[in-house]
Amino acid sequence: QLRESGGGVVPAGGSLRLSCTASGRTFSAYAVGWFRQSPGKEREFVAGINGGYGGSTRYLDSVKGRFGIFRNNGQNMVWLQMNFLKPDDTGVYYCATGGSLASFDTWGQGTQVTVSS
Repeated sequence: QLRESGGGVVPAGGSLRLSCTASGRTFSAYAVGWFRQSPGKEREFVAGINGGYGGSTRYLDSVKGRFGIFRNNGQNMVWLQMNFLKPDDTGVYYCATGGSLASFDTWGQGTQVTVSS
């Protein structure tokens, strides 16, 4: 299972760090992605990191330069550092794992992020 934490309410321009913890699965071998869904919108990919050590990363264009995804395989954790947050970043953030950044098969329950203007 996956569990997200770290969501909350933050003013525009602020920062949050989301955490994704895995249990029952060796995290290091899998790609991990962060997705978000806002009311009335489809879920979208935000950031992802490939498996292994020094895995390559990928970002949604609108978050490049503001968000960073990191992993600690020994702790079975992945973080999403979000800086310079904007109201458009508001949504439920989910982490997911899979064999690659194109395929995710395990999802967490999500954590709410609200950015106030």
